[in-house]
Amino acid sequence: MQIKDIIKKVKQIEIRTKRKTESALMGQYHSAMKGQGMTFSEVRAYQFGDEIRRIDWNKTARFQEPFVKVMEEERELTVMLLVDISASMDFGTQYALKREFVAEICGSIGFSAANNNDKVGLILYGKEIYKVIPPKKGRQHILSLLSQILSANYQPGKSNLDATLQYMMNVFKKKSFVFVFSDFQDEFSEKTLRVTTQKHALLAVRILDDKEIQIPSIGYALFHDIETGQQFWVNTNNSRWRYNYIEKQKQQQKNVQEVFENSSAGFINIKSGEDYAHSLIKYFQQKKIK
Repeated sequence: MQIKDIIKKVKQIEIRTKRKTESALMGQYHSAMKGQGMTFSEVRAYQFGDEIRRIDWNKTARFQEPFVKVMEEERELTVMLLVDISASMDFGTQYALKREFVAEICGSIGFSAANNNDKVGLILYGKEIYKVIPPKKGRQHILSLLSQILSANYQPGKSNLDATLQYMMNVFKKKSFVFVFSDFQDEFSEKTLRVTTQKHALLAVRILDDKEIQIPSIGYALFHDIETGQQFWVNTNNSRWRYNYIEKQKQQQKNVQEVFENSSAGFINIKSGEDYAHSLIKYFQQKKIK
């Protein structure tokens, strides 16, 4: 993809996500993505009903009347976007390539975070980590992240989520809201997920394309695994083969979701072109981040 095409797509994403960012998604982001802990704001005179543990005893003793500390919720949050750039993500038959759809979702999340004065970081990973952009604030920073997602050289081979999560935990110590975008075709460790969810809030977003789930009956077809390079012929008119393929995909999807949920991580499925804002809002409403 040429630079001018990347710039064009980034602008398109900003326009498409503007309405989602400023409406329902923005409101749910504020209510669900709470910062960590409380910070001191001011001292005021005690009022009936105030908690005794909030009393500022030093000022109370000095003025001979009760004063309480007013605490303010810390709103600033760090959001980490972990994007799988294995070759299977450079595929799409419906709305767009999966990586372009991921960029759009990241745009909505990123602009919501920017409007909330939060920091956003990015890790592009496959069989190894290819790009790390530390968390920063601001619209221009989000536009830069989207450019990186769109312009990445998507890699053959299996993606290594375990190593990516370990790296993130070693480098970024502050508790963050971590979004992982992938089709989760490769293996990963439940133990690593459990360790991650003890330190961070983790949401896995699996991106799917309709043709990956259900193969149409089109006769003999040559299939090419873009990650391994393997090629093989299949008679797609064979109803038994199509049924087994669909059931295998369903079971694989179920297994992946169970591993994440058993690890106390969030998990949602989004097909390319679906209303991802609805799926995110539903998750935010059900899962308040603390």
